[in-house]
Amino acid sequence: MKHVNDFFALAVLLLLAGLIANAAEVSTSASISIQAFSIPQVKQDWGDPNAMDQAAVLERTMRPFKGESHPGVNTRTLTGKVMCGYQGWFSAEGDGDARGWTHWGGRNGFQPGSCNIDLWPDMSELDADERFTTPFLHKDGRHAEVFSAFNRKTVLRHFKWMQDAGIDGVFVQRFIVDLSNPRGARHFNVVLDHCREGANLFGRTYAVMYDLSGLGSNQMNRVKDDWKNLVDHMQITKDPAYLHHAGKPVVSVWGFGFNDRRKYTPEEGLDLVDFLKNDPKYGGCTVMLGVPTYWRALDHDCVNDETVHKLILKADIVSPWTVGRYSNPDQATRYATNTEALDIRWCQEKGKEFMPVVFPGFSWHNMNSRSPLNQIPRLKGQFLWTQFAQAKKTGATMVYQAMFDEVNEGTAIFKCTDDPPTGASQFATFEGLPNDFYLNLVGRASRMIRGETPIVEAVPAVP
Repeated sequence: MKHVNDFFALAVLLLLAGLIANAAEVSTSASISIQAFSIPQVKQDWGDPNAMDQAAVLERTMRPFKGESHPGVNTRTLTGKVMCGYQGWFSAEGDGDARGWTHWGGRNGFQPGSCNIDLWPDMSELDADERFTTPFLHKDGRHAEVFSAFNRKTVLRHFKWMQDAGIDGVFVQRFIVDLSNPRGARHFNVVLDHCREGANLFGRTYAVMYDLSGLGSNQMNRVKDDWKNLVDHMQITKDPAYLHHAGKPVVSVWGFGFNDRRKYTPEEGLDLVDFLKNDPKYGGCTVMLGVPTYWRALDHDCVNDETVHKLILKADIVSPWTVGRYSNPDQATRYATNTEALDIRWCQEKGKEFMPVVFPGFSWHNMNSRSPLNQIPRLKGQFLWTQFAQAKKTGATMVYQAMFDEVNEGTAIFKCTDDPPTGASQFATFEGLPNDFYLNLVGRASRMIRGETPIVEAVPAVP
């Protein structure tokens, strides 16, 4: 009888264990940040783009975050992080954005022979409500599809990919010129809203980066006004996923000092940085500046203007834009030794921090036909990995990864296909590597930057 009782007791224990395990499994699946991606598409009313002025856009698209927030990366510091640039500028016909094939199409629309991208996104994991059919054809005759950053589920999916790969987060781009019209403002406000939700759901972090490209002279108030709206209406700096550093919310401004005939000047930046740092209500920020590669010497791609140095000294972090400045691992190594190391030393002497930019390769043949496809080859990850290893050697404690989704210039690290459309337009590929190779490689690089793994020269094995 004792054996029967023991058997009965064991059966009860096993049953209870199974119930507990099932409960844990249900709890885990209910937590959006774990395992399979199962975000339902939620119908969101962002207003009629054909009937909205700027005031209506602000009222409809800028609001405080009230969703779920799950812990993950430490959002209180930039140290030890690799942050990707997130363009978020893609629209598609039928996505509700009313901007057509923005940033996909070329001079003659979005069709074979006319496009602005050199990599084709891998759409295999996206659901039917995230896919937008194009006139392009794969070699088997299927119509090729693309995504829209206006689509909530797609942006959340991108943040899930970041979580899976161990990527810390993104600088969400805000293009000041686009924000000046209602449709542009509506698009980028909605994308920022999606990024905020994605960062909170999947334990990532994010910060705003203003891109000043195309801005006229004496127009820095447009940046100030937008930041005021983000603080007042979106309450963005109070968001648990928003990136802070040195106890302050991080905001980046990209585009001062370049010698490509920009109409605004470094002098105008002095007042903007002062506002972001010292305004009684909207200041108190850690300010990062995206500047030319040769900012310290004030030559090559940088204006010969000492105000650039004055501007950097008013800010907190300097991040030189190096995309296209070198084209193979040897050149990247020489840059790190001869320029980057001295940049870091300058910053250390001046009490500033330094965030180098790395990129996986470069190709913009479909935007500039005179430029060859794969102008700067990826070399199956070696080009990118060399930059990370050299950055770590020179003493970098944080890195900006260009870019998460930039298929236009072929710098994207998100999932792209090795089966792009064929025909009148040519496309680069990931050279036969898995579609998540670069996501995982950047995740591995993040561990190296934090000192969790040793510096190695060769590309490591990635999942």
